[in-house]
Amino acid sequence: MWARIGALNVLLLAVVVFATAGNGYSQNEPKKEAKKEVGTTATIVVVVPHPNTKLSFDNVDTQTTGEKRSFQSPELEPGKTYKYTVVAFWEPNNYTKITRTREIKLKAGETVELDLRPKDETQPDKIIVRYVPTPQEVVEEMMKLAAIEKGDIVYDLGCGDGRLVVTAVSKYGAKRGVGVDIDPERIKESKENAKAANVQDKVEFRMDDVLKMKDISDANVVLLYMGEALNQQMRPILRKTLKPGSRVVSHRFTMGDWKPNKTIVVKDDDGEEYKLHLWIITEDDKNQK
Repeated sequence: MWARIGALNVLLLAVVVFATAGNGYSQNEPKKEAKKEVGTTATIVVVVPHPNTKLSFDNVDTQTTGEKRSFQSPELEPGKTYKYTVVAFWEPNNYTKITRTREIKLKAGETVELDLRPKDETQPDKIIVRYVPTPQEVVEEMMKLAAIEKGDIVYDLGCGDGRLVVTAVSKYGAKRGVGVDIDPERIKESKENAKAANVQDKVEFRMDDVLKMKDISDANVVLLYMGEALNQQMRPILRKTLKPGSRVVSHRFTMGDWKPNKTIVVKDDDGEEYKLHLWIITEDDKNQK
């Protein structure tokens, strides 16, 4: 079982020299050093992405806290390489849950540092966002900001109950709508809403993880309400696969240093304010991340 250590244990190697006549050595003979022992455990130092990160090794939860944590392995066979799966879980806000998984290799006697702060596109995070429906008044403003018209193919990533694509097709004349959500209950609800609006033949709802999508080039309008972390994860796909002139509209959340072309503030019927952001894809976006 992994146990936290406050500091690395240092093994002091003592050199013992026998100087008396009875031990077979004289004071003039070369000193003989004791054989260095190989440690039977390893130390791993983990830098976590968030102070409240929960950390586990091979599905064994740890109880340590702080941004930098030290652990000692169980007894290891010297010379043999061991592999551990390290999982970090944290909630950066009250609507987002992030899981980041990495593998480490180590041997007895080693000290290994694992920095879990950087993202790795080859090992994408699992991100789950709590469903919060967009008020219909804000939906209407998103349609206007995206300038949806006949012939448009509209995607809603993290579609919730499907109200965005249903509205785009039923009221603004979009040719087709596609909603993607990881929650099967939301997909079921979306299909029911599409049927109620009599647009079920013009919309499609997919139960999928948006972070696993590699190509959305058939869309020319993409609508988002997923959170800053998910937006930034989707940013490379949006920039590389959407055609120039395509529009991306996000409710509330931006995309890091990719500045929107336009930001507006709208109010619902209760006077609450909402920010909406618009990006228009250019040819230069193909070479950006």
